[in-house]
Amino acid sequence: MATKLLLTFAICRLIVTVGLTLDPTELLLLGVDAQLSVDPTDVKAASLDFGLLTGAQPPLAVMHPASSQDVAQLVKAAYGSNFGFTVSARGHGHSINGQAQTANGVVVQMSGSKGGSGVASGRKPPHPRVWPQERFVDVWGGELWIDVLRSTLQHGLAPKSWTDYLYLSVGGTLSNAGISGQAFNHGPQISNVHELDVVTGKGELLTCSEEQNSEMFHAVLGGLGQFGIITRARISLEPAPQRVRWIRVLYSNFSTFTRDQEYLISLHEQPASQKFDYVEGFVIVDEGLINNWRSSFFSPHNPVKISSLEPNGGVLYCLEIAKNYHESTASTIDQVHICTYCTQIQLSLWITLLYNPKSMDFVFLFFGTLVISFNVLNSKLWLMTEMQEVESLLKKLNFIPASVFTTDLPYVDFLDRVHKAELKLRSKGLWEVPHPWLNLFVPKSKIADFDKGVFKGILGNKTSGPILIYPMNKNKWDHRSSAVTPDEDVFYLVALLRSALDNGEETHSLEYITNQNRQILRFCDEAGITVKQYLPHYTTHQEWVDHFGNKWDRFYRLKMEFDPRHILASGQQIFTPTNMASWRRPLLLQN
Repeated sequence: MATKLLLTFAICRLIVTVGLTLDPTELLLLGVDAQLSVDPTDVKAASLDFGLLTGAQPPLAVMHPASSQDVAQLVKAAYGSNFGFTVSARGHGHSINGQAQTANGVVVQMSGSKGGSGVASGRKPPHPRVWPQERFVDVWGGELWIDVLRSTLQHGLAPKSWTDYLYLSVGGTLSNAGISGQAFNHGPQISNVHELDVVTGKGELLTCSEEQNSEMFHAVLGGLGQFGIITRARISLEPAPQRVRWIRVLYSNFSTFTRDQEYLISLHEQPASQKFDYVEGFVIVDEGLINNWRSSFFSPHNPVKISSLEPNGGVLYCLEIAKNYHESTASTIDQVHICTYCTQIQLSLWITLLYNPKSMDFVFLFFGTLVISFNVLNSKLWLMTEMQEVESLLKKLNFIPASVFTTDLPYVDFLDRVHKAELKLRSKGLWEVPHPWLNLFVPKSKIADFDKGVFKGILGNKTSGPILIYPMNKNKWDHRSSAVTPDEDVFYLVALLRSALDNGEETHSLEYITNQNRQILRFCDEAGITVKQYLPHYTTHQEWVDHFGNKWDRFYRLKMEFDPRHILASGQQIFTPTNMASWRRPLLLQN
């Protein structure tokens, strides 16, 4: 009763303040009031996101679902409402431009529901269920990828494709694409899904896959939440490596840098021993960036001086690559190497194997009588084999010879590397600041023009965040999904991940960075560089039509089939929600 009274008060207050046309009794008749929260903390959190760029009105309420049925019941009520209210699914709140927000509706808090204040006692979303023999895992749509990893590692397995930051929800990344340095090999995360449970804009709960409701399956993947809310995903798994050899090398010439990146991703069909498992890169436009949060890889005791490396146009490029390895296979492999090695030396020697990470050379020191410890020497000789594979690949690249930086770390630590940087930024009060990020897919044929006009032009020599750049293979993306990429076999992600800081520097201000983002987009348009935004944000109907290109007609048709009242994901600003009187005459966002 107390919940219903509080909810009625909140809705009535919103009717007065924003002119909401929703009958306040409608939400009270849903039968899910135990999962609905109007707690000020919940409501405020749901009106914010990582971008901190929008001043959206708070939602009517926040729902903490415990099942797909809870979500379906809410959306079905919205679909049948006389006046209509919107429903937006929210994961970890990592969107940039309010895409998961809704003012005149309910936010479904998919992540964090296991401990949310609105969850009824004893009712929580399901935990991940791993199928070791089949090599897949069923996960709740709001599950964070870090928790998916922890669950699958208990069975020696892990998902194949990742994002750089693991504290994102499964449903959130699958609604966009989900990309990182593994995408050249395994494709984006949306290319590694077997099955989905989806709540449509009509409140219907559908199970979909390649074989069942296949059109819905492909539409939802990369569909920006327009067709349904993902409540379960079945994710493909592979044996999890235990450690990672993580390498960074520097370039001063952009064409050499991109040529090497493109060569590395061309090896995607080769055996694991003949390719890297991860290929990314970033741009360094000033000396301060090389030791920033994402570049803390470089030792502060041996700082890299850009001026000493003779960058072309004041810009350096860093190739970031990684090789996974499985210590569990070391015993079999290394015993063979040890036996072979023993036939080549006199038994009157000691062997000590040393590794110099700076030169990446192995040094053998011989003393006295041969004594081999299988527990110690096995891993070192296996590492020698692994490093021979790495050396073979590195010899084919044309980086600056003195710029090799290498570290070895557990697989989990490598995947979770950005979170550790997040904790450092939070401790300094530099995490919860505006993030006017701009993520672009740039066709390979135009990446040199982009470099000249943006990296060496518009950006100048100051930036307030990392700038990622790495290529991907289009044939690893399923063309049937709703995700949009350039129409070339190879395209690049360019991600300007900048933070707006109130530190007195004009180049770090929100206004300056926002204007610079507009300048970059304008330059691309004038230079004939047909970019596609990743995590797109547009404000006009024509911009969205242009973004989807030849996929627009299908996108629109499926929207009308699965969410005809435009209830879902209104924060994307693709379609305008309609009331009962006009929902049969859909209104698109107009110029």
